[in-house]
Amino acid sequence: MFYEIRRYWTKPGRRDEWVAYMESVVLPYQIEQGMSVTGSFIDEQDDDAYLWIRRFDDEQDRERRYAAVYENPRWTDEIAPRVHELLDTDRTVVTRAIPTPVSALR
Repeated sequence: MFYEIRRYWTKPGRRDEWVAYMESVVLPYQIEQGMSVTGSFIDEQDDDAYLWIRRFDDEQDRERRYAAVYENPRWTDEIAPRVHELLDTDRTVVTRAIPTPVSALR
């Protein structure tokens, strides 16, 4: 099992707009497609930063869930264009993290 910690930066001043879009469209869509979303956060120290965490059982699980989400016409035609409008996608950082043996997230 591992987690994917995704750190995004919105285009300047658009974080509130991004959070509203994530919570009303992106997260519900991804969860409907089988994605396991563990958390969603704003950065207290950076007004344009946003983080979220997803959980996967293994690499095959990640590949299956990615395909369900990102190969769907609803994503490519409807959701992704708005994502690119709001985010500075060149700055995205994705970290794969494995919980330690005593982690509450194990």
